[in-house]
Amino acid sequence: MPLPHLRPSSPAEDAQLSESTVPGRFEITPKAVVDVVRAATLGSYGVTGLRARGPLGGRLPWLGGRPAIVVAAGPDELRVDIRISVAYGAPVAEVARQVDSAVRFAVRRAVEREIDRLTIHVGELRVDPAAKPPAPAVTERPVIAPDEADA
Repeated sequence: MPLPHLRPSSPAEDAQLSESTVPGRFEITPKAVVDVVRAATLGSYGVTGLRARGPLGGRLPWLGGRPAIVVAAGPDELRVDIRISVAYGAPVAEVARQVDSAVRFAVRRAVEREIDRLTIHVGELRVDPAAKPPAPAVTERPVIAPDEADA
């Protein structure tokens, strides 16, 4: 026997619910869009990180630093500006295409809105030195006592 609050709805009730409007509004902050853009960017092929512009990599905004991701949202326009670091040896144009595609898809899916202007700046090419090979394991040889060697 179904529980009263989980009873299946009738088609008439479904039609009534889908056509009614709920008063109120919701707002998506630019900070939320920045989080979506950051996740999509860092997950893209060839991106080694975000690169802020300004003194000390944008860590001191009062000295003219600028964050790595800037979102300008208005009622009619959504603009995104991204500064990235690309791995040395990766094709920069392909990395930029991957970031463009990933960011547009993520924002479209998360906030159901298209990006009107997306600008991607490559701030640096990062050369990550190859990791040092692991040190060979030192195996200790058993020490044979002189009287055991004669036996």
